[in-house]
Amino acid sequence: MGNQSNSLTRLALQKFKKNFWGVFSLGIIICIGLVSVFAYVFAPDASKNANQMHLSIHSKPPGFEVQILTLPSSIKSEQGFLSKLFFGSDNTDTEIPIQSYVVKDDVLTYIEYASDGLQGLEKQIDLDRFPNSNYKSFIENRSFIFGTDKYGRDYLSRILIGSRISFFIGFIAVFISLLVGLLMGSLAGYYGGRVDAVIMWIINVTWSIPTLLLVIAITLALGKGFWQVFIAVGLTMWVEVARVVRGQIISAKEMQYVTAVRALGYTDYRIITKHILPNIFGPLIVISAANFAAAILIESGLSFLGIGAQPPMASWGAMIKDHYNYIILGKPYLALIPGICIMLLVMAFMLVGNALRDALDVKA
Repeated sequence: MGNQSNSLTRLALQKFKKNFWGVFSLGIIICIGLVSVFAYVFAPDASKNANQMHLSIHSKPPGFEVQILTLPSSIKSEQGFLSKLFFGSDNTDTEIPIQSYVVKDDVLTYIEYASDGLQGLEKQIDLDRFPNSNYKSFIENRSFIFGTDKYGRDYLSRILIGSRISFFIGFIAVFISLLVGLLMGSLAGYYGGRVDAVIMWIINVTWSIPTLLLVIAITLALGKGFWQVFIAVGLTMWVEVARVVRGQIISAKEMQYVTAVRALGYTDYRIITKHILPNIFGPLIVISAANFAAAILIESGLSFLGIGAQPPMASWGAMIKDHYNYIILGKPYLALIPGICIMLLVMAFMLVGNALRDALDVKA
């Protein structure tokens, strides 16, 4: 039995490897996953939530370059390496976009950046403000690959850090839906009778409520926030898992191997977890891949409505909300870039789901 299971797994893996779009999409998902985990390593703006604002250079096009003067702060942040790596650095310095600067008599005179051909304010600062009067190391030419948003924040950094919510909500929502769906579906399918009737009534009632409306209701009950959205999305996706598990267990519990383990006196818990569920993981893997994509779309919709991740936390859906009106103002890329990212990630999960469905199809 073990050798047969291994051979079927190996056969499914070989079929999956032959599916170009499935393997390609899996590669995209892995890349986005690595970027989301180590977002602050790749992001040009490594401050928390990439929230370093420069209002004078707001809504600049991709490839925009400007000189940035950094004024060091006297407040020193005591932050660990892992905290900086995964949560961003506590940036206490002040960054000022400038047009030009000159140094004379130990005084740095700079002109602040002003767009639309305007002349910026001229200001002065003593060189003693910089460690060892080394002002040159605090002036740099900075390039914004994706431009800046309406608050002057680096858009590429916001996109990279925003991938965290869209990516991880899939894992957490699917985990919650599997946890609840497996429990409810297993009880309904294995025991039947009144237990099945009660659980199916709960499933049908939950199923009849529009998903987005139910998520909004749960979110409002739990409050706005990061984890509340994850929990709300997960609690609305378990019904599909429960229906699939119930149907598969109803078919599997009549099989001969289940009859044999019952005759051996095994408990119902062991029969379900050790013998039935491992044999119905194929359909669960496929539906989980589809739920990944659905969770990403639901979270993006919630963020667009303003009840998802709250500012200043970066989220692709919130970025579309902040900039959708720029589509008619001549800067559509501010809304199109996060929209394309959502489309790419959702399509990758759907293609992986289709590839898994084909690979696990025993009739093929």
